[in-house]
Amino acid sequence: MKLVVITPHFAPDVAPTGTVMTRIVHELVGRGHRIDVITSLPWYRDHAVEPGYRGKLVRHEDAPWGRITRMHPFPAPDKRALLHRAAAFGAFSLMGAALGARGPDVDGVLAVSPPLTLGLTGWAAARARRAAFVFNIQDVFPDVAVELGVLEEGPLLSAVRRLERFCYERADAVTVLSEDLQDNVRAKTSRADKVRVVPNFVDLVAVSPGERDNSYRREFELQGKTVVMYAGNVGLSQSLDTVVEAAAALAHEEDLVFVINGHGARRAELERQARGLTNVRFVDMQPFQRLGEVLSAADIHLVPLKKGLAHSSVPSKTYSILAAGRPLIASVDRGTEIARLVERSESGVTVPPEDPEALTKAIRRLLDAPEQRARMGESGRRFVEGWASPEAVAKAYEDLFEELRDARRPGLAR
Repeated sequence: MKLVVITPHFAPDVAPTGTVMTRIVHELVGRGHRIDVITSLPWYRDHAVEPGYRGKLVRHEDAPWGRITRMHPFPAPDKRALLHRAAAFGAFSLMGAALGARGPDVDGVLAVSPPLTLGLTGWAAARARRAAFVFNIQDVFPDVAVELGVLEEGPLLSAVRRLERFCYERADAVTVLSEDLQDNVRAKTSRADKVRVVPNFVDLVAVSPGERDNSYRREFELQGKTVVMYAGNVGLSQSLDTVVEAAAALAHEEDLVFVINGHGARRAELERQARGLTNVRFVDMQPFQRLGEVLSAADIHLVPLKKGLAHSSVPSKTYSILAAGRPLIASVDRGTEIARLVERSESGVTVPPEDPEALTKAIRRLLDAPEQRARMGESGRRFVEGWASPEAVAKAYEDLFEELRDARRPGLAR
């Protein structure tokens, strides 16, 4: 098949979404498909276009399997700058639609959200090139923005909700990461059967249980320490101030260190909050190739989300933690996908979101139970080995596009 993939990030960009979509594209290429990718210039690490990619609005890269078209993302320095971000999303999506509409007919278009406006981009490209349109939802927007308090009831939110429903209705299929997200999206479309669950994968080769005392620990002077780690986006969705409060409550514990590894809109603010706490360390985002080593360096991992967000967001880092064979504490709403995952895999414990006392007590319990931590890590690894592999996820998309292609062209033999 010939496919077009429209994604906000793609290698060498280091955003989690880009990592996932890059691997899916290469898995599909390995299955014999030709793919054109429309994406941004790499910018995620520092929220600025990386050196070597500056100077042009659009760049093209030819590959043996297709073409990568990279556009300027017009990055906003602060995620809370709504007007700047809206303008950036709009410009990026319009350019993507114009570029995606060019070229011969294809079999399918896959567009990734957020940003939600890429739903319009994908729909326009699919119509122009007479293709099936699949809309992949990583986080349900605007629900995430409402839970964060970034959007409130009013004309703007009403307009965004109309856009959301428009994109769902125009898609031939909508893929989501979990049953929670499936229920959410099904309630907003007239055809519940078009909403399919295709989870993000975890690379069990790149991320596997490794040595605890590794070069990451040596580089950041963590030898001999018990490490409680958050690794990921330091943004608005994560309740990392709760982590800082837990660190303050456990400051008396000898050799206990909290590591916050990553970048994001709230990092500077968190660094101010943690000033004076010698047991909190901030580490810059590491290259993807080092992910397994970073995760293996921790004794306990944290997945902290703000209240309500676990209903509309599934952090893909959770599966990587399980693959690394380390226990986790999920600070999330009860009954959500992440909470169920931790329970089913027996890989850790869950506590209510934004509850520093509950988080502190959970950390304290696991610190006192090294054998239980080891069992949780082993159980998580066993569980995730039976979960979705990159090959299985690519096969799911291949099957979906073939199904949609055949539905659009009834006379075509499979």
